[in-house]
Amino acid sequence: MTSSLDISPTQSVTGLEALFAPRAVAVVGASSTPGKLGAVMAQAVASYDAPIALVNPRGEDMHPSIGAAADALDSPIDLAILCVPASVTAETLRAAAAAGVQAALVCAGGFAEAGGPGVQYQQDVIDAVRETGIRVLGPNTSGFFAPHRGLRASFVPGVSAISPGPVGVISSSGGVNHAVSFRLQQAGVGVSLGVGLGAGIDVTAPDVIDHLAADPHTTAIALHIETVTDGPRMMDAIRRATRVKPVVALVIGQNDVAEFAQSHTGALATSWRTSRSVLRQSGAVLVNDETELVDAVTALARTRIHAHPAPGIGLITGQAGPGLIIADQLAGAAVAVPRLSEATTATLSTLLPPLTFQGNPVDTGRPGPEFPDVVRAVAEDPAIQAVGLYGILEPVVDLPAAVTAAGIENTPALIAVDGPAPEVASVVADGAQRDLPVVTGPTALARGLTALVRDAQAQHGLGHPLVAAPAIETGDGPWDEAEAKDLFEAAGIPVPTRARATTHEAARTAFADLNKPVAVKLVDAAVLHKTEIGGVHLGIATESQLDEALAALDRAGAKEYLLEEMASSGIDLVVGARRDPVFGPVVLLGLGGTAAEALADVALRAAPMTEGATESMIEELAGKALLRGWRGGPAVDTGQLARILATLGATLTADTGISEIEINPLRLTGSGLIALDAVIVANGTSVEED
Repeated sequence: MTSSLDISPTQSVTGLEALFAPRAVAVVGASSTPGKLGAVMAQAVASYDAPIALVNPRGEDMHPSIGAAADALDSPIDLAILCVPASVTAETLRAAAAAGVQAALVCAGGFAEAGGPGVQYQQDVIDAVRETGIRVLGPNTSGFFAPHRGLRASFVPGVSAISPGPVGVISSSGGVNHAVSFRLQQAGVGVSLGVGLGAGIDVTAPDVIDHLAADPHTTAIALHIETVTDGPRMMDAIRRATRVKPVVALVIGQNDVAEFAQSHTGALATSWRTSRSVLRQSGAVLVNDETELVDAVTALARTRIHAHPAPGIGLITGQAGPGLIIADQLAGAAVAVPRLSEATTATLSTLLPPLTFQGNPVDTGRPGPEFPDVVRAVAEDPAIQAVGLYGILEPVVDLPAAVTAAGIENTPALIAVDGPAPEVASVVADGAQRDLPVVTGPTALARGLTALVRDAQAQHGLGHPLVAAPAIETGDGPWDEAEAKDLFEAAGIPVPTRARATTHEAARTAFADLNKPVAVKLVDAAVLHKTEIGGVHLGIATESQLDEALAALDRAGAKEYLLEEMASSGIDLVVGARRDPVFGPVVLLGLGGTAAEALADVALRAAPMTEGATESMIEELAGKALLRGWRGGPAVDTGQLARILATLGATLTADTGISEIEINPLRLTGSGLIALDAVIVANGTSVEED
């Protein structure tokens, strides 16, 4: 079913061919002593079909230097595997580069992650890379393996058992690289390339993504991320790759594991929520654990739904109980399992017993010889973009053969089975021969189908044009709330009718001209969260209430006052834009008000935003129903909301002197959206948290 993949990879030069497909390899620090790193790595690469040079000036029958090894071999040494201490790594890299070596694998630890002198050792390596141009994978990594080429540059036992397959694995951790690859082997999928980045001081995830995007052996990429150092580079690499093959990402850091992470591969430098949101926006499918990662790439490596905003899944099962598990999980993931058309159900009624459910899911009961016709009927329904099939193995039906016989080459299909392990393995292997993905169990099927849908939705989103929105002309700060609202109003963002006053008398005069009740606030650019110090008084309807409010504001330190007409009741949102240290300008939408941080119900996107991004942000919110006219309440105008978000993002993009803009709350009323507070923060300003 390769036609649904729409993958036409072409090999291009990414700069990593010398690392992953070297013409010759040198193991520097090789050893004949069993158990030593130099001995383990020498044995690991011994089966590679290219010249291998063992380098150790004290080793018997070994080359005394990498230069001597380069002179002795007929083929150029492209890759040096360094099994030397951190303290001499930099000088060894320089010697390798001088001998014509283009890439190096540095396995050793003891660099910046260890502190002390390791920090300088790492800087020395960075300097050597910069000066020589040699590409370095690591340090502090267990290596990589390219089963299609027979190259296994890893000190982890058992990597020889990982067979060639269509999935490229990129991991911040060498351990996770191997763990996921072993699981892909057990799932009958295999690996095209498995890479543990380690410290990633030179070769990074975007480099390997670009390499795998052009690799003809790879049809899907599994990505494990602990930290991102160059957000725009990562986003660009994922966008390029997902045009031709899917990328599935597992981002670590939801919980506070920073202390462990610093001792492992360095600090968790990026926000988990921001990283996930931006990678999804760039086209990646996001998963929550390594099992879901394997299920997702197992499906996506062999089939792919074309770009679609809301793909419909047709579910066919021979057992109602497992079918309900699958349908329930798809519903929880907001994956559509639409009711089949009358024409489809009429066809199914001629193929299936009358007591079976023939809507969707389709419960076939004990499958019979008409099963391929059932699959074809469901796949051809106009509401269906992919088909999922589940069955407990029994001799009456061969699921891969039935799907092949159905002739549904233009509709992706994912099969799940359960049964004795040898029989399951046989079906998985048969599916691979037919280019059909096969997983084990109802949950794996639901996860795989969800991944297919998420990938199609991501590709659909990437095809949209940018939202046109002008940047706010901010001028020079600092900006208090009144000034910020003037700027917002000039940019077309609705704000309340208001007046600014410097004296009690001016406040009373302004009060007389405003519709009651009003809000009375302290005006001070240095106070970002006025509620905490008693700087906001609401519902002021009489002059006596105004006098009391002004006196209270004076006690809070007010020098000026802002009076504004109060908006009608509605749903309070928070919108904003901030300059993320990794990804640059990022916009935020969530449920707002004073409980915004406690709720933490937010969605994020990198600026600039595309059309349709606002709708997808709303869909990510747990409280999305509140924006859809909940119980007769107001429904958000997504066009207006998109323009506000895009304007905030455009402002940060255009003005590098601003670090953050926030409207909290942005109230959704029957008349539309209105900004009830406004904050603009210049770079270098400390933002106090509520």
